[in-house]
Amino acid sequence: MIRIGILGDIGSGKSYVAKKFGYPVFNADLEVHKLYENDKIIFKKLKKNLPNYFQSFPIKKKQVSQAILDNKDNLTKIVKIVHSEIRKKLNVFLIKNKSKKIVVLDIPLLLENNINKKKDILIFIEAKKFNIQKRLKNRKNYNKKLLDKFKKIQLSLDYKRKKSDFIIKNNFTKKSVKEDINKILNKLYK
Repeated sequence: MIRIGILGDIGSGKSYVAKKFGYPVFNADLEVHKLYENDKIIFKKLKKNLPNYFQSFPIKKKQVSQAILDNKDNLTKIVKIVHSEIRKKLNVFLIKNKSKKIVVLDIPLLLENNINKKKDILIFIEAKKFNIQKRLKNRKNYNKKLLDKFKKIQLSLDYKRKKSDFIIKNNFTKKSVKEDINKILNKLYK
């Protein structure tokens, strides 16, 4: 099985590109959302560690955002609690898809949390800052301060670009992304 890890800036289109490969995708953001909606154990751990922010289940994104905005250490606490569960979900995903030729890992902190393996194919999604900003501002929960806090716990984009095996320039058109993906897949099949 070939594991493809998708890297890039927040809002660069990582999830969009990941889906375009046409193989099973592990989307960590989606899995975190499911945990907040359905996992009472995660809720209890968050409530125990951050009682001022988490009083009711299911966990609301506003509660998480407020905790992070109020104190930078809260982000670390949240990541630590949620991260272990996401690793378990990733393992289940990998076992479920072990017969697949390729799986795509759409995990924002892939390198930061040492989730990647040495043989993983890393693909960096490059997009113009202007396009990224435009897309982020259109998101319903856009909060610049929150984004800045997330960026502080991430490795630099230059580092991620250098670690990558391939770069996809995302100009947010289906055609160019699909062409880049096909070129990459053709190289991987050889």
